[in-house]
Amino acid sequence: MPLRVIVTEGTVADCTQASGLIAGIGAEHLLADRGYDSDAIVAQAKAQCMEPVIPPRRHQKVQREYDKCLYKLRYLVENAFLHLKRLRGIATRYAKKALSFLALVQIRCIILWLAVS
Repeated sequence: MPLRVIVTEGTVADCTQASGLIAGIGAEHLLADRGYDSDAIVAQAKAQCMEPVIPPRRHQKVQREYDKCLYKLRYLVENAFLHLKRLRGIATRYAKKALSFLALVQIRCIILWLAVS
């Protein structure tokens, strides 16, 4: 799977970049937190045949249903990123080329996978 890198200038809300990140991805579910609860993201996920598992924001009048059991498993992804960022070379992006950075991330993921299994 190719590495997707979106470069933006300044501080940008994560939800504004989500449509570019999920474009062309084939998955059954899209797991995200409340910050990604927007009509555009939900519509794009459904258009790509993904079931959005995003809890609705509290202020919305119509509360959309989502799979709460599947949403609770999202912590596994969060923990994977936590473990990846513990490695200084990944957290500070010392690698000068994207290929080197990707290789470092893949090696770290293999180490994490071996520790789990």
